Amino acid sequence: MAITFELIKTCKQSGARLGKVHTPHGSFDTPIFMPVGTLATVKTMTPEELKAIDAQIILSNTYHLWLRPGEDIVKEAGGLHKFMNWDRPILTDSGGFQVFSLSDMREITEEGVHFRNHLSGEKLFFSPEIAMQVQNDLGPDIMMALDECPPYPASKTYMEQSVNRTSRWAERCLKAHKNPDTQALFGIVQGGEYIDLRKQSAKDLISLDFPGYAIGGLSVGEPKEIMYHVLEETTPLLPDDKPRYLMGVGSPDALIEGAIRGVDMFDSVLPTRIARNGTCMTSEGRLVVRNAQYARDFSPLDKNCDCYTCRNYSRAYIRHLIHTNEILGFRLTTYHNLYFLLKLMEQVREAIKEDRLLDFKEQFFEQYGFNDPNAKNF
Repeated sequence: MAITFELIKTCKQSGARLGKVHTPHGSFDTPIFMPVGTLATVKTMTPEELKAIDAQIILSNTYHLWLRPGEDIVKEAGGLHKFMNWDRPILTDSGGFQVFSLSDMREITEEGVHFRNHLSGEKLFFSPEIAMQVQNDLGPDIMMALDECPPYPASKTYMEQSVNRTSRWAERCLKAHKNPDTQALFGIVQGGEYIDLRKQSAKDLISLDFPGYAIGGLSVGEPKEIMYHVLEETTPLLPDDKPRYLMGVGSPDALIEGAIRGVDMFDSVLPTRIARNGTCMTSEGRLVVRNAQYARDFSPLDKNCDCYTCRNYSRAYIRHLIHTNEILGFRLTTYHNLYFLLKLMEQVREAIKEDRLLDFKEQFFEQYGFNDPNAKNF
């Protein structure tokens, strides 16, 4: 088996899980946040910097790497790990979300998806078999089955057809997967906001006995209350002895709420994307450092943070860098945001260990401003 999941403890106060996933490139602790390295790089960060902030696993994108540089080049380089000089675990998504979200012109058939390359406009075809072949060549530790990710909102009739197609595609992915002993393949539970369809999707995928399960189709525009309700109803359906991955979620509140609802793995471009706009996550809430009020503020981004950025640079300096489009500015804010989220997950794991995650949530939400209806958060 390519990976194994070790359930270490369940929080008595919240039901959250403390665990460890063992992979061919080492183990990682859960609950975990995975920085996103779409094109085989976490934007502005070196692998050494990612290790310094204890990123235990990172994510790359199948669709983008298929287009550039091509999975054949990555395979020739010895796989993603060698290509990008990263010796810890890597997860690749299936590419399905990008096919559905980046292309205006697409036609979904039982065979796969016909669409246009978002870069060149050329016609392309993507299928479960192609998704597996590309990911097998890329060589990550964890791969994702190709699913259909419908937009929110979608009618129940459409969602039912979509869930059934995703289940059939999952079966095809398992058959096409060439390296089950060295690469784990996760199935993706879909169904939108419809709990009965979520249950059906989970049942279909569990019958196929994947090494892990993702919950997809959330954080796509629905209110957070709907996301949390779907998680409450869906997560308990998934096997206790396998990892559970909530796709595309990275705001501090959603990470804590997701862990409380039994999720083990999270990823999102949120911390790196907002960093490049000069927006920072701090222990007291959102800070938009590019704003004029910080021009003469010589304090760190976050007085409670001990990351490299906060130990060495002021808000005034970082604001200056971002205003003048200096790359260092984006590097410093990205470093800080990733450090903040990885540290947050470390605190979440510690709180689970000590059976006090609900207390931690209450304290964090109060300090962060999530309890203030007027606060500007994520």
